[in-house]
Amino acid sequence: MAGRQLTALESALIELRSAVAQVRLPLPLPEAEEQGKVAQEIVRQLDDYVMPRLATIDAPLLAVVGGSTGAGKSTLVNSLVGREVSAPGVIRPTTRAPVLVHHSSDARWFSDDRILPGLARSTGASKDSRSLLLVVEDSIPPGLAILDAPDIDSVVVENRQLAAQLLAAADLWLFVTSAARYADAVPWGFLRAAADRSAAVAVVLDRVPPRAMTEVPPHLGQLMSERGLGDSPLFAVPETAVDPQGLLPASAVQPIRGWLAALAADQSSRAKVVYQTLDGAIAALAAKTPQLALSVDEQLDAIEQLRAEVDHSYAEAVRTVQVQTADGTLLRGEVLARWHEFVGTGEFFRALEQKVSWLRDRLMATIRGEPPGAGNLKIAVESGLESLLREEAAAAAERAEASWQAHAAGRALIASAGMDLSRSSADFDRKAARVIRDWQGAVLDLVADEGMSKRSRARFYALGVNGVGVALMIVVFAHTGGLVGAEIGVAGGTAVLAQRVLEAVFGDQAIRRLAQTAKDDLDGRVQTLLADELVRYHMILDGLGVESEQSARLRQAARAVESAREGGLPTTADEWEEEAALPPAEPRLAIDAPTVTQIPSTEASEDSDIVDAELVDQPREELR
Repeated sequence: MAGRQLTALESALIELRSAVAQVRLPLPLPEAEEQGKVAQEIVRQLDDYVMPRLATIDAPLLAVVGGSTGAGKSTLVNSLVGREVSAPGVIRPTTRAPVLVHHSSDARWFSDDRILPGLARSTGASKDSRSLLLVVEDSIPPGLAILDAPDIDSVVVENRQLAAQLLAAADLWLFVTSAARYADAVPWGFLRAAADRSAAVAVVLDRVPPRAMTEVPPHLGQLMSERGLGDSPLFAVPETAVDPQGLLPASAVQPIRGWLAALAADQSSRAKVVYQTLDGAIAALAAKTPQLALSVDEQLDAIEQLRAEVDHSYAEAVRTVQVQTADGTLLRGEVLARWHEFVGTGEFFRALEQKVSWLRDRLMATIRGEPPGAGNLKIAVESGLESLLREEAAAAAERAEASWQAHAAGRALIASAGMDLSRSSADFDRKAARVIRDWQGAVLDLVADEGMSKRSRARFYALGVNGVGVALMIVVFAHTGGLVGAEIGVAGGTAVLAQRVLEAVFGDQAIRRLAQTAKDDLDGRVQTLLADELVRYHMILDGLGVESEQSARLRQAARAVESAREGGLPTTADEWEEEAALPPAEPRLAIDAPTVTQIPSTEASEDSDIVDAELVDQPREELR
């Protein structure tokens, strides 16, 4: 009712719908696909039936006729109405719009999208299965609408999905099966689903051979009792011929027609049916939600595991670079050769052995501006660092990709990533070179900005900013933990020489501080560079849309629905309005169901009395 206040239950269900609609289960984990369908079903059930029915509690009773292929659903609907409104299909599968028949006084309830909002309304014959054909027929009593649904076991997937959707939107299931197929698995799957959510169900056993009338209906009734449908009406229709219009004899459908008319005429009985199905549907939705929340938790756990594995791969790369830029590993090969070239190996070592002051005088006397070879040494350091970064980034990518390949979820992400995650990104080499050049520039700025005495500045100018800068870089790479054999002596001496040169310029304490600052800066830039590589994996995981608060929100919404439902549902519009202000403590209601109704065969006149037969309470073998 427009403008009315929402009840606590409606508000809770709106929150539940919002929470479920945001659920994403993208990783191929066990039951993820099934729970994804459950989420869709919850949203559809709320949209198609629960919320519309709550908003219009006094709307006509909607009976959906469903069943297996060839069970005679359309023939039954036409016979109940008294004329052809739903064309029976001889050729399977039948593709047409579902048909909803209603009394002219009830047109306002179905002309809009109050129920089944995803189906367009139509008043003419249509083969569009996503439209709802509305037929006005005053032989249908006011307060009742009958909807003919597609086959639940149609070979066309869309037909099966639509049949399930329509049955889920029903106040009452009029489920049609045949004597030959009543024990099939597919019908029982639907009937069990109805029992699980306490839906109001009436079963029509069609085309029963007269000689089997005393055995088959009681057996089906026994099966229904064993599966939670013992209170559901069961109508047994004998195998009989149809008239030229394709209708069953009036006597064959009169018990069903009369039962439906009685429900429609009695507001209390109609309300009980609506209440039972609505309450059962709401309870089922709330009961399904915790498992859905558990599936979300499993997705989050898998995502965090995948994230942790790639984080570890790149953290290892960062750690390796930090170690190898401090343990003397870089003081090999080209860097070492260029350093010797820069300092004039033998002469520089001999000068160092005497004293730094002599070295200072020697430099001041012989060097004008930057010593030769400083530029080559700077390039060698740059090249060595680039090589190290490329190797470790490539190794990290290989480790990360391999860790994902070890999981089904990870393999699915790799397959859909649209990029090669087994190697570094295409522009990594360019970024690495830029990082190293920027670091070298920062080192040069660092030494140029360092405060010095007049004597120290003279030494600084003798070596030049590049010379001092590369000497500081050598000191950064000074530790010899990664060197072996003869390398220890050579590289160790190289590092000591660089440190003594810088001490002559800045002093011992300043050198330690400058070296630590330069090393920290290098480590930070490397970490940022590799973090940019790691972002590729994080973007894939973040793009899955699985939010950490989703499962908690689902559980909270389910609890709110259960709490609001505890007071029971009102059965009339007046009670509904009252409940919006103060929920009453109504007891749960149950629909009163008749026993098996055996409809007389065509040998009897159309005015024959209905024969009510009690269920035979004895064990029988199930049909195979």
